[in-house]
Amino acid sequence: MPKSPNQKLKLLWLAKILTERTDEEHPMTLAEITDALAACGISAERKSLYDDMEALRTFGLDVISTKGRRTGYYIGARKFELPELKLLVDSVQSSRFITRQKTLALIEKIEGLASIHQARGLARQVYVRNRVKSMNESVYYNVDEISGAILDNRRITFRYFSRNAKRERVFRREGALYKLSPFALIWDDENYYMLAYDSDTARFKHFRVDKMADICTADEPREGQEAFGKLDMSLYTTKTFGMFTGEERRVRIRFAAHLAGAIIDRFGEDCTLIPRPDGDFDAALDVVVSPQFFAWVFGFGREAEILSPANVRESFAAYLVGIGALYLP
Repeated sequence: MPKSPNQKLKLLWLAKILTERTDEEHPMTLAEITDALAACGISAERKSLYDDMEALRTFGLDVISTKGRRTGYYIGARKFELPELKLLVDSVQSSRFITRQKTLALIEKIEGLASIHQARGLARQVYVRNRVKSMNESVYYNVDEISGAILDNRRITFRYFSRNAKRERVFRREGALYKLSPFALIWDDENYYMLAYDSDTARFKHFRVDKMADICTADEPREGQEAFGKLDMSLYTTKTFGMFTGEERRVRIRFAAHLAGAIIDRFGEDCTLIPRPDGDFDAALDVVVSPQFFAWVFGFGREAEILSPANVRESFAAYLVGIGALYLP
């Protein structure tokens, strides 16, 4: 049989066909594979396909032959198992910092890691439509620029904005540039944040990446390395609520007995829980005191009470009075 001009690409096309079209539930027969190759302008004989399958196995592709109700060949083990791909799809869908357009594009790429049959189970785009998503498409370039500055040990400059009721950008500091030393990117509460050191205040601050504009790497080395070295990043987001900055304090809070699981979920197995005679418990917690922390405590209603330190308890009381003033005559 004369060879076609595409014959040198035979193994590549064969690997592509098997990867895209087969899985354990959908093997392809040699006849189907031959037809698929022919559609690509490649001729194939049964004997040569046996040799090709073995060559793909030697290369590392998990080509499995099966007989019985589903006779044929399929790709077994892949780089990602189907449950892992579903986890990636769900993560992309739930991420607020990823725009709707980019979400659909990423899901399509993830589907390409599975067979076309498995990809149908991953196609959950309908759930994306009503999710709250970022409107800032440049977030991906922001992440890349920040990551590069961290690797190169450089400061960055940027402008920071919020949005008004008309969805218009309102820049902080009247649009003046921030110049800070980035140290980490943090994914918290479905948003991406940059943790950066402010040399002027000698403090670390957080900035939502999708609200940063005009990011540029400066030709100046970062500052704050010693301070960053003292941070335990594994505990950092546990202590910080909603990425609001504030003073870190150890607080003691009384909780109703049934809330033990919720506190352990938030602060980990090593948090200090002290049983009380009435069945409730006290928790000694290291937290960053902020309005967002108070809102978290307030969410438990009468089932949580800040006991100490006294000034944190008093600040929380003032916080409650301020809220009450909005509703009480």
